[in-house]
Amino acid sequence: MRGNWAQGIYQVQNPEKYVGNRRPRYRSGWEHSFMRFCDTNDNILQWASEAISIPYRNPVTGKLTHYMPDFLITYRTRNNTMKAELIEIKPRGQSEIVEGQRPRDRAVVAINFAKWDAATKWCKKNGLSFRVITEDHMFRNGAR
Repeated sequence: MRGNWAQGIYQVQNPEKYVGNRRPRYRSGWEHSFMRFCDTNDNILQWASEAISIPYRNPVTGKLTHYMPDFLITYRTRNNTMKAELIEIKPRGQSEIVEGQRPRDRAVVAINFAKWDAATKWCKKNGLSFRVITEDHMFRNGAR
């Protein structure tokens, strides 16, 4: 399942952990890998895919729309406490503005920043945290 363009329905192995309202759909190999991690890791107590809808204003169009972060997870920390987070899986190239970036790519990053700002505020209000995971976080020394 290498690459970023895999798509499909994930077959949940531990249905007691999956708390989403619909079958989990992955839109990249990275999302598929994260689903497998959530499903099989004993420290992940519950998980859902695209379970929360957060309103935000699109900075390009000015329209109010909704953002659905990729994952909602509840897990046990190293200190044996429970923590809930919203997680977004995104390529680094869609997560930062760099010199020489094309205007279209800058617009994608600006929209993502608006979504993530709304998600951070929503999480703070609801007692969760928000995190963006890029390939830098998912892959260490080329291994999954």
